[in-house]
Amino acid sequence: MAHIPDGVLSAPVLIGGAVLAAGGIVWALRSLDDAAIPKAGIMAAVFFAGSLLAVPIGPSTVHLIFAGLMGILLGPVTFAAVLVALLLQASMFGFGGITTLGINTFNIAAPAVLAGLIARPILARTISTTMRSVVAACAGGGAIAGTALLVSLSFALSGSEYTPIASVMAVTYIPLGIVEAAITAATIGFLSRVQPSALPA
Repeated sequence: MAHIPDGVLSAPVLIGGAVLAAGGIVWALRSLDDAAIPKAGIMAAVFFAGSLLAVPIGPSTVHLIFAGLMGILLGPVTFAAVLVALLLQASMFGFGGITTLGINTFNIAAPAVLAGLIARPILARTISTTMRSVVAACAGGGAIAGTALLVSLSFALSGSEYTPIASVMAVTYIPLGIVEAAITAATIGFLSRVQPSALPA
C-alpha cells in the first residue's frame, strides 16, 4: 500500500514527508528540460494507470509502481511525474490521500531516483544488452525495496500500534519487487535493442 490514505499517519510524519517531497520537486523542476517533458508525461501516465490495479496480498494490497524504470528514464524528474499522478489519483478516485500526498510522493520517488542515480552511469558505460537488463532488474527490485522500507517506516514512526502492520506490509512487497525487476529488465533490454538513444547517455 504505497498510497497511504488520509487520517492514518501522524502530523510530524506528514509534515516531514511534505518537506522532503517539496525538495524533490524543486530538484525535478531544475532538472526538467523541453526534451524530458514528453517522456515525463508518458511515465506519469504509465504509473497512473498501472498503480490503479491493486492486488490483495495478506492484510495489504500491492500494485505496479514502475519506480526503477522511472528512475532510470527520468532521473530526478521522477518526483514531478509521481506527484502529478498521485494528485490525479487522489482527486479523481480517492486513491491515496491529499494530506499524504507529500509522504506518498517521497516514499515512491526517492527510492526510484536513488536507483536511477546508481543505474544510469552503469547503463551508459555498458554495451551488452544482457548486462543492461541485469542492472535494470537490480534497479527495479531495489526501488521497490526502498519504497517498502519507507512506507513501513512511515507507519512505524506514526505510532507503536502500527509496528506489527509495518513489518507485515514490508513482506508483501517481495513479490512486487520480483515482478518490477522483471518488467524493468525487459523494458530496458527492449529499448537497448530497438531505441538505445532513449536510454541515459
